[in-house]
Amino acid sequence: MEKVITKTEFAGLKLFQRGKVRDIYDLGDKLLFVVSDRISAFDVILPNGIPFKGKVLNQISNFWFDFTKKIIRNHVVATDVKDYPSDCRPYAEDLRGRSVVGKKTRTLPIECVVRGYISGSGWGDYQKNGAICGITLPKGLRESEKLPEPIFTPSTKAEMGHHDENIDFDVVVNTIGRELAEKIRDYTIAVYRAAADYAEDKGIIIADTKLEFGIDERGELILIDEVLTPDSSRFWDKSKYEVGRSQASFDKQFVRDYLLSLNWNKKPPAPQLPEEIIKGTSERYLNALKLLAGIQLQ
Repeated sequence: MEKVITKTEFAGLKLFQRGKVRDIYDLGDKLLFVVSDRISAFDVILPNGIPFKGKVLNQISNFWFDFTKKIIRNHVVATDVKDYPSDCRPYAEDLRGRSVVGKKTRTLPIECVVRGYISGSGWGDYQKNGAICGITLPKGLRESEKLPEPIFTPSTKAEMGHHDENIDFDVVVNTIGRELAEKIRDYTIAVYRAAADYAEDKGIIIADTKLEFGIDERGELILIDEVLTPDSSRFWDKSKYEVGRSQASFDKQFVRDYLLSLNWNKKPPAPQLPEEIIKGTSERYLNALKLLAGIQLQ
């Protein structure tokens, strides 16, 4: 049986931050990112962990960091526990496969969202006013339809328990300056294009994704946090893709759909997930890793 880790407590390490999924430890000049098996929906952390989820997210993200490093540098310092600082070694068993040591950066306060297809909140905005984040789109688009070109649709970076809000490009410019705003827009779209082309050849449509950027110790813009995982992206099964409806996915939409079938107000406490939902979600994550990176966990 795969050990499910929903929370880490490493007494010898200094906890820096505990997010929806990641536990981050301060290693001095670097950070240790540990990807738990927690799962959230509607900005609420659910009571059940998902077997293999943390390892899948971590290894997909590491795959993409390596794949996109020719486009932009990233925060990865080490992915193998034997290369970690000695303070981490006592926790090697829990860290193996689900962690990365990364650079400390000044994180930019923008969620860099790029959409290649119209879905989710973007579809809702389009139905209301024909635009997303101030970008007017062609009339007559249908749900899940591919856009003529990928679009940069940033959002605020909300605190845990609060919702990100879509913003237009002018807000990004006013927040971080035009030069940096244009850089993160262009890098976000470039990373998405390269990854989407690769994934489509593997049978996965990446409908949209969310990236984060930081400024490193040299003052350079780099890619941080996670990249193109089923938690930060919509991954659709290309073989089942059909315009005009929601799509069969490899991400946690399976969990969201289950929760939407319940009489739950989307506020804590969240309901327990039944075994078939846990198992089905785990299988979707594992399948995404196998298709994209050729890695099979068991």
